[in-house]
Amino acid sequence: MKRGKFIALEGIDGSGKSSQIGPLVRRLAGLGVPCRETREPTGGPVGSLIRQIFTGRVTADNRVIAALYAADRIDHLVNEVDGLLSALDQGITVVSDRYYFSSYAYHSVDADMDWVIQANALSAQLLRPTLTVFLDVPVETALARIRENRFVEEIFDGEDRLRRTRELYFQAFERLRDIERVAVVDGTGSQEQVGQRIWEAVAPYFPEILN
Repeated sequence: MKRGKFIALEGIDGSGKSSQIGPLVRRLAGLGVPCRETREPTGGPVGSLIRQIFTGRVTADNRVIAALYAADRIDHLVNEVDGLLSALDQGITVVSDRYYFSSYAYHSVDADMDWVIQANALSAQLLRPTLTVFLDVPVETALARIRENRFVEEIFDGEDRLRRTRELYFQAFERLRDIERVAVVDGTGSQEQVGQRIWEAVAPYFPEILN
């Protein structure tokens, strides 16, 4: 059985990636690619704790949050119920809303990037994305979207922090350019325009549907 592909959608909060994952999965499925979507943090026990920290119900140091993300990511890969590695081995393509580049960018605001990369080394060893798609938008655009669509302000949504996070994404892409496949996609414009740009980046990794 041919192994499934793994596509990770990345971007700062408000980049629009969460709105794009469903259309991408449906487009792949409509072309005969067995496909499912997922997200991080997960709905598992560690991911649920992270979400409580985001909304202020639980407090934790940002370095603790970084370690929790690393643990949640490993569980996302290997758990026996719906682990990603098992799905890929069954020939299912998985599209994820965030993966380890999110940690490299967001958590390196508070910790050394080398430490963050090392904390996620096992996940990278177990599964590197077939392609990471980064939706790039101006921070001002991202903040306007966040304020329009959210009732609760999460801890990573401040303007200065988002600006620094965007910079760190590009630092991580440059640092890992020899071992990671990354497509930077313009995230501005209509949902349909952005979706088409994503498709143009993703489609070459599915030659079976292009022939």
